[in-house]
Amino acid sequence: AVALGTYPIIRRLTRRLESLQHGVERWGNGDLSARVAMQGDDEVGFLASRFNHAAEQIETLVKSRDTLLASQKSLLANASHELRSPLARIRMGLELMGSSPSPAFKQEISRNISELDQLIEEILLASRLDAKEADLGTIEAVELIGLAAEECARNQAQLDVEAAELAVPGVAKLLRRAVRNLLENARRYGAGEVHLNLRQDGDWAVLQVRDSGPGVPPEQQERIFEPFYRLPGASEREGGVGLGLALVKSIAERHGGSVKCSNRPEGGACFEIRLPLRRG
Repeated sequence: AVALGTYPIIRRLTRRLESLQHGVERWGNGDLSARVAMQGDDEVGFLASRFNHAAEQIETLVKSRDTLLASQKSLLANASHELRSPLARIRMGLELMGSSPSPAFKQEISRNISELDQLIEEILLASRLDAKEADLGTIEAVELIGLAAEECARNQAQLDVEAAELAVPGVAKLLRRAVRNLLENARRYGAGEVHLNLRQDGDWAVLQVRDSGPGVPPEQQERIFEPFYRLPGASEREGGVGLGLALVKSIAERHGGSVKCSNRPEGGACFEIRLPLRRG
């Protein structure tokens, strides 16, 4: 009787997820006006609201330009594909949940919802970075040493500083995102300790994140900065949605800098961001 009573509730949830999935597919196929119904104030309603907000912002950005660039078309198509995977897992989980879901089951559903929310946020940021005229925040003098120290503490990474001060002109929240993405990437795919090194090279601030993992094959060291690209063999279950390093590249370039990947002679990968120092 309990199971029969919960079936209509679960079915309503799966129908709402199906509606969300359909809206995502329409959006990914280029229908930027696609929106989904926002019913309820639960997690599904929250996701629908987040998706609609991102879709509206991206549609506004695109309409402000003459044409939809090939890079944006690729972003939308890949985003749609990436959104479908966690949506499908949530739907399946709800269908199998039954009347007394275990804590582990609830945790898995929550993890997938968090993954979706993160992906929606990163898609929106990637689109805004791609729209060169988009206002991304106030340009100010950003002290990299303090910022890096905070992010290293957050990610249990070792900080090595070879300068008394390293201030760069930029948007603090974007530079923080770039540093955080590099540290989280090293923690996720590397092994052992993660080190962040800061130094000055002439008129440039140089930030390196080093790990002790397997490194990155030379032929992949540029491709890993493409949106939604994963190294062959990398599993979705390792976390990440394939946008982290692409965002790092976009952020570095928006600040007049660059990022590159190389392998360390002693093993592991090294990601290096170069940013122009503040003048005067």
